[in-house]
Amino acid sequence: MRPEQATRPGDFQTDEVLSIGQLAAHVGVTVRAIRHYHKVGLLAEPGRDTSGYRRYGARAAADLIRIKALADAGVPLSRIRQLLDADPDDFAEAIAEIDQRLAERISELEDLRRQLAGLKAAERSVLPAEVTRLLDQMRSLGVSEATMTFERDGWTLLMTLSPEQAAKSASEKSAALADPVFQQLYLRWDQARDWDPDDPRLADLAVQTSAWLEEQSSGPPPADPPAGIATVSALLSAQLRGDSPAWRRLDELSRQSRRPVADRRGKAMKLPASSSGR
Repeated sequence: MRPEQATRPGDFQTDEVLSIGQLAAHVGVTVRAIRHYHKVGLLAEPGRDTSGYRRYGARAAADLIRIKALADAGVPLSRIRQLLDADPDDFAEAIAEIDQRLAERISELEDLRRQLAGLKAAERSVLPAEVTRLLDQMRSLGVSEATMTFERDGWTLLMTLSPEQAAKSASEKSAALADPVFQQLYLRWDQARDWDPDDPRLADLAVQTSAWLEEQSSGPPPADPPAGIATVSALLSAQLRGDSPAWRRLDELSRQSRRPVADRRGKAMKLPASSSGR
């Protein structure tokens, strides 16, 4: 050591080689976590080298690995301190208890997965094949989960009132979604769900919606739906408007842009409960 590098008070020579950043990367924790473990007395704080940096060796790395494993298992830091200081028999007993709790948690999570699988199977057993194929088609198009939930609820309600009508309507909607124009219109409605009610894009979408509906209304006016189906439509319409202020505004704009057409044709063209056309 040259004279200008003479050891200052508190400096020392060390064979410990890891910086705090290297130790953190080696074990898979953050530097902030290591500093916190120092602060709470969980990990011994090493001295500093001649450059003023902390240096860590094999013992510190091993201790930090133990701390991380216990913390990841959900053991409170205060309990980790006790375990690190425990004799081998007590440590082994405590680890066995932690392992048992983890096994119980894993079992609970597996039960939850089975319940979710049951819900998925129940959907396919309750809804007709035409509806489940439609829902799969919509998922493949990237329809949001919020809209998928709305759709699934609507088809379930319709299924309880008229299974035949549900199957027929699902087939018709599936065919409509094969039309690129309707498909883009539907996906646009889905995206608009979270827009601001004052978003200027809503007006353009309302015009596009009205234009598409006008093209579909060249035949005679549809017959009024049965009372039960009308109730389902009313429920879904109310939910649609309540779930999304943007959809509520879009519904209003669409109705306004259709009024002149309705007057010319002498009939009203109602916006569906959703962009589905159901």
